[in-house]
Amino acid sequence: MELPLDFATLRLIWWALLGVLLIGFALTDGFDLGVGALLPFVAKTDEERRMVINTVGATWEGNQVWFILGGGAIFAAWPFVYAVSFSGFYLAMFLVLAALILRPVSFKYRSKRPEKRWRTLWDWGLFIGGFVPALVFGVAVGNVLIGAPFRLDADLRSFYEGHLLGLFTPFALLSGLLSVAMLVLHGAAWISVKGELGPVVDRARRFGTIAGVLSLVLFAAGGLYVAFGDLGFRVTGVLDPNGFSNPLRTTVEAAPGAWLDNYGRYPWMLIAPALGFAGALLALVGLWKRSAPMAFSGSSLSTVGIISTVGLSMFPFVLPSSIHPQSSLTVFNASSSHLTLFIMLICTVIFLPLVLLYTAWVYKVLWGRTSTEALKTNPDLY
Repeated sequence: MELPLDFATLRLIWWALLGVLLIGFALTDGFDLGVGALLPFVAKTDEERRMVINTVGATWEGNQVWFILGGGAIFAAWPFVYAVSFSGFYLAMFLVLAALILRPVSFKYRSKRPEKRWRTLWDWGLFIGGFVPALVFGVAVGNVLIGAPFRLDADLRSFYEGHLLGLFTPFALLSGLLSVAMLVLHGAAWISVKGELGPVVDRARRFGTIAGVLSLVLFAAGGLYVAFGDLGFRVTGVLDPNGFSNPLRTTVEAAPGAWLDNYGRYPWMLIAPALGFAGALLALVGLWKRSAPMAFSGSSLSTVGIISTVGLSMFPFVLPSSIHPQSSLTVFNASSSHLTLFIMLICTVIFLPLVLLYTAWVYKVLWGRTSTEALKTNPDLY
């Protein structure tokens, strides 16, 4: 059966869609994580903490859908990537899931008892549920840029030869701290949008300013490391965009500095890192000028730019191998079949707009600042 889109085009579309899903997760659940990480520091009294919690209380569960969709897209579109990453990074994934499980428990249990010690315990649970995933997600991205220690045998069975502590290298930790700074900035901007004007929003602006400056510094440091460090992989043989999915047919070598190749080949890609810097600067200006829309727009643009920079720098790689470059997984050698990608695309064209419309409607209905007065009268609030 001849399909209306060729194999190479479908692979590119799904690479772009995966980026959209990851960015959607960072933009929505990202500010939830940032708010959680800020909670113990921007809110001092129980009333203030309840107000901060309820800035995300109505939407945090729905925002996690983007995370599930991203994992599902990797499983269906790039089964090789799913198999290698989810098995090799198993302990790191478990750490993230434990933190994410702690978050809903903290939301639900916090107000079950009035004691200060009880509520403080669950407040720190929300902090862990925000800080740990933000850090580990960034560390994971850093390890993807470094290359994962896996190899494929002649039967395409994967063998992972790393360990949990090996994930936390200096560059991976830098990436993790950048992720935390980026999402804390986003969370602070969200509090400035949804929080009741007063001391909590003022504290959020101060912490957001620190996070914004750190985002700029860490993003620049990461760029310098990529440019002058020992990171990078390059396809040296013929890469057939329409070929069979067999990573061992692609010739790859480790090439320090190769992550910058695409910017010379396609100068328009420089928009991504420029957006990462410009968005953070715009967010800082918004925080300084007490303009919540400017701050949130800036943090959103910065998030889009930083994540897009990683994807565009690595293209066509999805998961390179640090110990056996020949096993590296790319957009074109590790995907599902032509028919599978096409059927998934049809489903996505139908259902993704519905998800976006429903999400937009929910935010419209629930828009407005969370007030401390509402905490006394609305029994549905945390």
